[in-house]
Amino acid sequence: MDIQERLTAFAMLGAGWVMWLLVLLSVVGLAIILERAYYFLTSREDPHGLQDKLRARLDEGDLEGATKLMKNAKSPEARVALAGLLAASGGAASAETSMAAERGLARARMERNLAFLGTVGNNAPFVGLLGTVIGIIRAFQALHESAGQVSEGLMAEIGEALVATAIGLLVALPAVAAYNVFQRVIKGRLVWADAFGADVLTHLKREPRGDGEAG
Repeated sequence: MDIQERLTAFAMLGAGWVMWLLVLLSVVGLAIILERAYYFLTSREDPHGLQDKLRARLDEGDLEGATKLMKNAKSPEARVALAGLLAASGGAASAETSMAAERGLARARMERNLAFLGTVGNNAPFVGLLGTVIGIIRAFQALHESAGQVSEGLMAEIGEALVATAIGLLVALPAVAAYNVFQRVIKGRLVWADAFGADVLTHLKREPRGDGEAG
């Protein structure tokens, strides 16, 4: 049996498994979207207000108060500033290193499972296209068996081929949209994390030894 015959035999198994695969990818993708949306909503804070409070405590030289403020905050950007405040006794260089490390961890936490969404968004249409190709092959087979006559089996195979493409697109579009939205949110939060970190470093460089040790 040559390669063409093998591929034809594989196609004759039908595209049903392709559609079930797309359904599975859709369910997993939806679960990730809901989990990430919940994470970003529950860790959301007013960055402007938080930054004003942080700056006020730093201007007063109250590192302990600033540290307590960041500990009570729930956002990833606050964790970055907290890492710098906890390392303030070692000077600006130590605080900067700690904040850089925490920034990387915060980004990793925010991007968790987003690679799956990106992969599904990029590849689901191709999976649907595979189902379409299989459907077309089966349609030609049905056409051959009916001696060139349009039959019910032929129309069913063509319909299945078109449905596979449609399902692939329906799976891909929400995944791509959610991935782009989450990436934009992450970018914005990292910008605020850098802003908080810059405030901490500005204070430490102005007074290298600080006015007290961080709590």
